This record gives sequence, C-alpha cells and structure tokens, in this order.
Amino acid sequence: MLVFHVLALLLSLLWPTCTSSEADCQHLQDLDSAVVHKDGQVILAAMFPIHSKGVEQELNFMSTPDKRKCRGLNLRALRWSQAMIFFIDEINRNPLLLPNITLGYRIYDTCWTVALSARTALSVVSQPLKRNSTGACSSPGIPLVIGDSGSSLSIAVSRLLNLFKVPLISYFASCACLSDKKQHPYFFRTIPSDTYQASAMARLVKHFDWTWVGTFGADDAYGRTGIDMFTAEVTHLGACVAFRVIIPKVPTQQQIQDIVKMIRDSSARVLVTFATEEDMEPVLEEVVRQNVTGRLWVASEAWVTSTLISNKYPFLSGTMGFAIRRAEIPGLKDFLHSLQPFTEPYNPSAREFWETEFQCSFNTSVPVGSMADQVQYNRTCTGKERIQDTETIYNDVSQLRVTYNLHKAVYAAAHALHNLVMCQKQESSTEKQLCPDIYSLQPWQVIKYLKEVNFTNMFGDTVNFDKYGDPAGSYDIVNWQKGPGGRPMQFATVGRFDSSLPAKQQLILYQDDIMWPGGSKELPVSVCSASCQPGYRKAPRKGEPICCYDCVPCAEGSISNGIGAKLCCDPPELIFWCCRKVHNQPECTLCPEDLWSNPQRDSCVDKQIEFLSYTEGFGMALAATSILGVAATVTVAVIFIRHRDTPLVRANNSELSFLLLISLSLCFLCALTFLGQPSRWACPLRRTAFGLTFALCLSCLLSKTLVVLMAFRATLPGNNAARWFRPPQQRFGVFLCSAIQCAVCVAWLTTSPPYPVKNTWLYRDRIILECHLGSVALFCCVLGYIGCMAAFCFILAFLARKLPDNFNEAKFITFSMLIFCAVWIAYIPAYVSSPGKFTVAVEIFAILASSFGVLLCIFAPKCYIIIFMPEKNTKKYLMSQKGGR
Repeated sequence: MLVFHVLALLLSLLWPTCTSSEADCQHLQDLDSAVVHKDGQVILAAMFPIHSKGVEQELNFMSTPDKRKCRGLNLRALRWSQAMIFFIDEINRNPLLLPNITLGYRIYDTCWTVALSARTALSVVSQPLKRNSTGACSSPGIPLVIGDSGSSLSIAVSRLLNLFKVPLISYFASCACLSDKKQHPYFFRTIPSDTYQASAMARLVKHFDWTWVGTFGADDAYGRTGIDMFTAEVTHLGACVAFRVIIPKVPTQQQIQDIVKMIRDSSARVLVTFATEEDMEPVLEEVVRQNVTGRLWVASEAWVTSTLISNKYPFLSGTMGFAIRRAEIPGLKDFLHSLQPFTEPYNPSAREFWETEFQCSFNTSVPVGSMADQVQYNRTCTGKERIQDTETIYNDVSQLRVTYNLHKAVYAAAHALHNLVMCQKQESSTEKQLCPDIYSLQPWQVIKYLKEVNFTNMFGDTVNFDKYGDPAGSYDIVNWQKGPGGRPMQFATVGRFDSSLPAKQQLILYQDDIMWPGGSKELPVSVCSASCQPGYRKAPRKGEPICCYDCVPCAEGSISNGIGAKLCCDPPELIFWCCRKVHNQPECTLCPEDLWSNPQRDSCVDKQIEFLSYTEGFGMALAATSILGVAATVTVAVIFIRHRDTPLVRANNSELSFLLLISLSLCFLCALTFLGQPSRWACPLRRTAFGLTFALCLSCLLSKTLVVLMAFRATLPGNNAARWFRPPQQRFGVFLCSAIQCAVCVAWLTTSPPYPVKNTWLYRDRIILECHLGSVALFCCVLGYIGCMAAFCFILAFLARKLPDNFNEAKFITFSMLIFCAVWIAYIPAYVSSPGKFTVAVEIFAILASSFGVLLCIFAPKCYIIIFMPEKNTKKYLMSQKGGR
C-alpha cells in the first residue's frame, strides 16, 4: 500500500498544472484535511501518532483516495501535539528569538503506521499551490519537519524527505540505524541513540551480576536493532541471553501464549525489552492471565514511564529502565487545560477527546476528523466541562520526558532559523547570496544552521547535535515503586547515565533506593547456573552458552575464593568504582610459588617445609647410629690405650691407629651435620667436613698400607727402603694427603661455596630445603680425590694381602676398602633416585656405612684378640708365628 501511495503522489508532483488563474494553482490539494494548522511566515510541520491504529483503505487508482481514518485515541500523543502549539506560541512571544518572524505550524496525525507516516511526508512536500508576488505558482515553504515518534516511522519519513532535502528532527526515534548519515543525511534528533541505551542497559545488568537474561523487541527497526546491540554489549561483558523474542505488530493469541510460555519455562528472571507500550500490552495481559510472577522487567525508554501500563499492571512493581531526562515546563498544564473542542485553530482530535473523556456527544455538523467510528453517547456535551477536573495521561505533567525532547526539537528548529535570520550580509554580492531569505526559504538551506545549533535552554541543558545528528546520551534510571496507601505507581529516579561525563562517572546508581519485585529489598538473581562455591571453578557445558556451566573442584595448588579484584570508589554511588566482590571465577588461581592450597581449595597457605630433622623418627635413627659409631670408635680407642704396650697394638703402628680412630670419630660426627635445617653455615660445614674427615681417614689407611708393604721389603737383604716410612714420614704423608683436600675445600669455600636453596620444582605441594653444591666442579674434585685415594689404597692393600706376617693388616684394609668402594658406588644411583630429604638420608647412610666398614674390618679382629684371646697378644706368639713361616 505504501508503494501505491508513493507512486500516485510522485506522479502528481512531477506534472503539476499551473495556469494564469489562481484557482488553477490549487490543483495540488492537501491529502489530509484533519490537520491542525496555523499560518505564519515560516511554517513548521510536525507528526504525532494522535491515534494508535490506522484503518485499511482500498486503493484502486480509479478514484481519489479517501481521507485517512484512524482509531484508538492516544492521549499521550495528543498532549505532545498540544505542547507543540504551546512551544511555538512561546517562541512567537519571545522578542529575542526570531524577532519580527511569526512561526506557523501544521500538525499531522500519523496513526502510528508506516504507510500513513509516508503519506504525511508526501503531504508536507506537496502543499497547495498559490500564486506568489511574481505571479508564479509556488508552495508555502516548510523548511523542516518535527517527528516522527517511532523509529520505523521516522525511517520511512526520512527516506522520503531525503529526496527533497527536507530536514527531519525527531523527538522519540532512538534507533541507532538513524545515525547512518549515508542513508539519513538530513536526520536530526533530540532523543539519545539506542547505542547509549543498549550499552547502559548491559552495564546495569553486569553490575547486578545478572548473567542470564531474556530479551524482547518489537518487530520494527527500534526493537530489533535495540536487542541486537544489547546482546552484543552484554555478551562482551560476560553475560548471556537466554532467549530472543520478537513481538509481532499484530500478534495472534497463539503467538502471545507461546511468548509467555517461554517466559514461564525459562530460568531467566530478568527480562530486557526494547518495545513501545502498544507492543508490550498484549504480552503483559497474557502474563497476568497465566499468573507468571517473580520476573524483573528492564524497560527501554519507550515504555518505562508509561502511566497506562504502570497503573493497569501493579504486578510490575520493581520494573527498572532508562528513561529520557524529564523537566517541569511552566505553564504547560494550564495550556493543556485550556483545550476546547471548537476553538480556532480547529483541532478535530479535541472534539474526539472531549466526547470520549466526558462520555457525551455534540449535536453539530462539524466533522469529527479522522475518527473511524464516531460513537454516539446519550448525554449531550455542553462544552463547559472542565479538563482540570479529570486525571488522565493527557494532563499528567509529572513525567514530561518525551514532551521535554519535543521542547528541545522545537527550540532547536527556532534557534536554527534565528541564526539564519541573523546571517550577516557582506558587501560582495557573492557573499550576500550565502544568506538565505527567510521569506522564501528552501528546506536544504536550513540544514547548515541545524548542524551548528548549540544553546543552553531554560532548564540548563545544552542542546546540540554531533556529526551523526545525535545528542549526548542522557538518561534517568527509573524504578517502579508502589505508592503508599494504594496510590498509583510511582516512578522513582534511582540513578542516571550521562555519556558526556568521563567513562568512569557515566553510570551512577543509588542502590539503597531501589525496590525490587514484590516490594523486596533483596537483589533478585538471574543466572543459568548457580555461583560456584569457594574451592570450585566453572566448567562450561558443551554446546551451551558460557553462562551455563558445572562447578568442579580446583586442582591442587590452585584456589577460588570468590574474591577477585576490588574496585574502590569515592563517592560510593559510582557503581563501577565501588568496592565489591567479583564472584564466580572462571578459572582457579594458582597459588604463589611458596604457597599451596588448603584442603578446601579456598585459600593459599604456606607450603610445608621439608628437610631431614633430628626430631623425626628417621632422623633420630640416623643420629643415634652416628652417635653409636662415635661411641664404638671411642671404645676401641680406650681398648687400644689400655693395651698400648701389648705387642699387637705396638706391632700395628699405634700412632696411625689412633689417628685413624680420631678420623673415624670425625666421620661419624660429620653425619650429624647433614641433619637439621640447611643454613648459610650448615651447608658449607657438612660438605667440607665430609671431604676433610674422609681424606684424613683414607690418608691414614694409605699410610698403613704403605707401611705394611715397606715392612715386607725391609726384610729383604740390602733393602733400606723402610727408613723412608718411619713415623715422621708417616705423619708427613698423612698431613700432605689431607692438605691437598684442604686446599681444594678452601678454594671451594672462597669461590662458590654451598648454600641453602628452596627446592620448589621437585614437589608442588611442599618445599624441600637442601644445600646447593655451589661449584659442582670443585665438589667433583673433592669426591674424586677421595675416590682416587680409596682406589689406590684398595690396590695396594690387595697386593699386600698375602704377605707372610702375623696379623697382617693388608687383608683387613682390603676388605674395608672393598666395603667403602661398594657403598659409595651404590650411593650414586641411590642418591639420584631418592626424592627430597631422602637424598640427605642416603648420603648419611653412605657415610655411616663406609665408616662402620672401616672401623669393623680393621679394628674388630684386633679388639677381639685383645679381649677374648689375650694368649695370642704376646711377643712369644708373634715370634713363633714368624718362625713357623
């Protein structure tokens, strides 16, 4: 139908007829007689949905289309149309704004339909032709249009007016698509773009941790674009959309039932809507019928201040939403009360309002205008009924929000025209042509001045347009609260949003003032999955949104305690800077290197420090063994001291024997240094003590072996080698061998000594305190030197094991070195494979085993003879054995 309207009107526009008579200039008639109009030097056109529904008409191209017919008087839009007249009268009375210029107006009823809005746009650009002062036919200029109320309507109107370069200033079309200057180059508006509202709604939802929300949108550009932008924003912030519903413009009962069933079955308790009150009403009626409660509605600016819905559906208490800024306009209420059904200029909707409101009929032939079906009431209207005695949406000025936007639009147009009038003409004729003539104004000449509009109105707000023709995003956050004593629903302002402020201060919320559904002060919860308890993390479910998840325990070494980064604020009303908890961690947080998770996985505690201690059982056993070794060595020394004059002790080089016993005692004591917590002094002590004591021990054994060999060679004729292995030379040999090891240890301690370290890589749940070797090369030198001495001693003792002599020590040294080497060779794989503190235990065990091996192999046979076989510890027995040989 819209295409038929456009084609018919464009054809008439392209071939207008104009003859010499003025009557012939009336060829193009106004398509809509039910227009409120008043002449002026400059005429502004305005579009309002004074009726909410249009009546379909048949177009056959064989007869002139009938005048439009509509039904469903919209009292809110009627108030807007009257406010338009009030504002223009104000401007005409203002001597400082448009001096000597009178504004006129033509107010059209678009009936909330796209087809009739497009028809209105064509009516604006095809005004009745009249003969001007030069004798030519022309149309009175309408430099701009104010309207339309809805986004879909404004899109259709804007596209038509673009063809004629007529600017359009909307007071209620918020669709972000209208900011596209390629498609709508001459579109301006005083209501913020839904880009701001969608972003603010998403941030509001995120602030309250509503991660599972349903969305509703009207089946038009406003609804679809709005929920698409909201979905993108809220998804970016980590929340999810449970469902997306498009409300048909003319829904069937089954469609409405299906929508409400989706609401009832969904776990989403927060419902975000981008729709008008006309779109929402059938849904809300079905919600009441099916008794669906416990939902929080987040309304867009199109119905968040709808008195019609708030009074009709009290169960919607707690509803929140973003409302455009309001103002109290002085004198407007009295002007609304002055409406009369038959005053000039004649307003056909005034009669309809009068008859509908006062339930009476006028006995007059004056047409009722665009009303589809005139209802006849039994009572006759007197015309003296008082509007101020009624309480309707028409005269309710408590929430002047759209009306305030209309005020901005009218005054923006007036300021643009004022700047055009004040254009300073320069001397050159070329520059004179830059200033349009207000009395023969063309629409395209106003666009430049509209873009430059920038003024502060009587309410202190700055009115201007950005490069997209949009104002700054400014909203009040409104909360529906039940009035005391059964009074009507109240719209409480609980916050605000202002895109002109710094990002951190744009959204402000007074949370203590909010009343939630059912009159509760407890914040409602709307989630797909309940928040995970401390110690658990979110595990997404396959094929489902990220907001639907299972809670699984954190792994060892990681925690989740429900406390994320804290955002602090001053003042505390700034919701994005308030100190608050961030719940539901998607991942568990790893504990620092020196901490570990507790069994509940909700906090990090100090890791268990592990080292081989004296107090634990294994450490006590090793310490006791070490002390036992010292005691055994001392016992042997006591036995040797008491029998130092016996042949057996004297024959086995008592001086080296006592020195060996001292070194063995030190070896046993050296094992104790490996017990306890490693420290800066303990680590160097245990390593150097080990190297020096075993070097001393092996030096003594090596000297003993050489003495045995030299003693045998000294019995041969002419051999005087024994003189090189007398006690002074033996002591020097022991000192020299020990001094070499001592020099290596000194170099080790001065260059890169051992030091304590915390081993955190071996076990994740505990820290092993151990001694780092420092210089590995010097440690290898210490071990290598001990190994070389042991091997050399073993070889010499093995060669002398069968020398004919009584109590030959060579075979005992051979056995001792065999045990020594076997222990330390086995120590290497055991040390590498032992974890943690057991590496220290293996080392202590090797020290004790090798020390006991030397002690028992060399001294046990001698002590046995000294104590239990004293008859063999005589010079006679020794000599007899030699003689037998």
